[in-house]
Amino acid sequence: MESIDLVIKIGSMALVQREDGTIDYNIFQRLGDDLRPGMALVTSGATEIGRLDYLHRAGRELTGDPELMKTDYSAQGQIILMDNYRRFIHPEFGVRQLLVEHTHFNDPAKREHIRLFLLRAAQQACIPIINYNDPVSDEENRKMELASRRVNGEDVVECVDNDETAAVIASLMGAKTLVLLTSAEGIYLNRNDPSTLVRDVLYPDIRTLRQQVAELMTHCEGASRAGAGGAKAKLAYALRAAENGSRVIIGHARHHVQALIDGSVPCTQIGVIRS
Repeated sequence: MESIDLVIKIGSMALVQREDGTIDYNIFQRLGDDLRPGMALVTSGATEIGRLDYLHRAGRELTGDPELMKTDYSAQGQIILMDNYRRFIHPEFGVRQLLVEHTHFNDPAKREHIRLFLLRAAQQACIPIINYNDPVSDEENRKMELASRRVNGEDVVECVDNDETAAVIASLMGAKTLVLLTSAEGIYLNRNDPSTLVRDVLYPDIRTLRQQVAELMTHCEGASRAGAGGAKAKLAYALRAAENGSRVIIGHARHHVQALIDGSVPCTQIGVIRS
């Protein structure tokens, strides 16, 4: 395997049992079993899992500045994330962690460094696991840097959401497929009505695809957790990946990745149909 053809992203709430406030080890096991060299995993979950771990150990949650709480929770949760991925990924495959920040993708040299790192992982039978480096991220500094780059006319990457990080990685690697694993079956016209699941957003030209995604966004509201972008943001990042040639699949993390790619289980597919 000499390329990254598949990028997978899993959301925070797909990794926990919300009603019990615990890690969902079944999801880790299923995903770990699916991962192979030639794939890259973008994972959320460090902050939420760190929060649950702190609550379990201390008997209470942190209080104070929400940004500092996020920093502390994510630092505690990141090690738990990686421990579980290593536990369930096939032992013959190496596992490599890559913590990224927005600045890494806005700098051409750093972007190329990441691309070559991911290629080497595929060539060396290793699976890269990517997450945004929340413990060292400072929102004010990030905003100032991005504002400065925009003033200079640059098209910037923010990576405030791991859906965006996954779309950027998919585009960087020229991945054929981007799978976004969530706690829902896909995108709904009415999130309270399972029968309104949108199965295919596939069109022969990018202009029509953009129009249809924009229409679909008007039906999206809410998010799975505080601070998340929700379905509307997910569609925006999915469109970005589709514009760069990837087929995007949004589906529930309880399904095997191959079943989502095959379309044998409910999901939403987004992309340009290639003749």
